[in-house]
Amino acid sequence: MSENRPKRLAMIASQGTLDWAYPPFLLASTAAAMDMEVAVFFTFYGLPLLNKKIDAKVAPQTNPAMPMKMPFGPKGFQNFEWPIPNILGNNVPGYEAMATSFMKKTFAKKGVATVEELREMCIDLGVRLIGCQMTMDVFGFTQDQFIDGVELGGAATFLEFAADADISLFI
Repeated sequence: MSENRPKRLAMIASQGTLDWAYPPFLLASTAAAMDMEVAVFFTFYGLPLLNKKIDAKVAPQTNPAMPMKMPFGPKGFQNFEWPIPNILGNNVPGYEAMATSFMKKTFAKKGVATVEELREMCIDLGVRLIGCQMTMDVFGFTQDQFIDGVELGGAATFLEFAADADISLFI
């Protein structure tokens, strides 16, 4: 490892829900803005984050620790943490769509960039977005489904980069 080369961040993105879509793009864009070399390997459920249209949803039933706050109404109403029992979240039709809508509205209200905006920042900053070829084959994805700039490769493609990484993360 040369002391003259930039630091490297190697990340694996394996999840595709809305709450798990933020970390790889947020960390990758921040690291690239800090002049690090960055590669993100999208595999299994993380691979759809490279689709032209991201359709990520919140799955509140998989994270009972998720706070449920309202993105509208008086401050007291917004600041109240609504205790939503799992039985309700798992059985009410449309609950996932409502939770997704609330999260997107809350993020927008707080000035947080969308996943699509963060992904575009990554592209603009030169982050390598590597789509897992094996996952594509297994789940039937085709390259034309993905945004421009996605590199396709297998584990060896990513590991070649990750072997010299200063920071390695699995998300």
